[in-house]
Amino acid sequence: MPAESAAAPRWPRATAFSTARLRAEPLTPAHAGEMVQVLSSPELYSFTGGTAPDAAELDARYRRQASGHSPAGDAGWLNWILREPDTGRAVGYVQATITAGPRGNTAELAWLITPAEQGRGLAAEATRGLGDWLHTSGITALRAHIHPGHHASRAVARGLGLEPTAVVVDGEVEWVSPG
Repeated sequence: MPAESAAAPRWPRATAFSTARLRAEPLTPAHAGEMVQVLSSPELYSFTGGTAPDAAELDARYRRQASGHSPAGDAGWLNWILREPDTGRAVGYVQATITAGPRGNTAELAWLITPAEQGRGLAAEATRGLGDWLHTSGITALRAHIHPGHHASRAVARGLGLEPTAVVVDGEVEWVSPG
């Protein structure tokens, strides 16, 4: 991995946060085994494409992501596993990719709740908690890319205060925080 230069941005590190019904813990490679089941449903990939990862794929992915930044150092990677506090069971994840811009740092958000737990407002709750965490960490703008047919994710983005733009990347509409 290249050494970070003195001019390279310093990204915040993921720390735990909680909401009323969820506990978000920073991702580690040790999460790979239990997340295989959370990510196993083919319906999770109907809008994004791809297939469910196996434990080895997740372990490799989580090792990269747990570094906290891209290999070039030009983006911060913040990832959390979402758990129900009472049972400790993993139900999904939230993530933010942080990039520096002319008006401050921007976080590209992504979220996922396993299908068995969808429809309970957990994604909206988790992203609000993530948005609060990012705000206290100095992130000035939020963004997400959402497939136009993914109505649930569009509702989550609206609830977070994001607005759709005319920008489409790989078939997904860019949503941004106003201002």
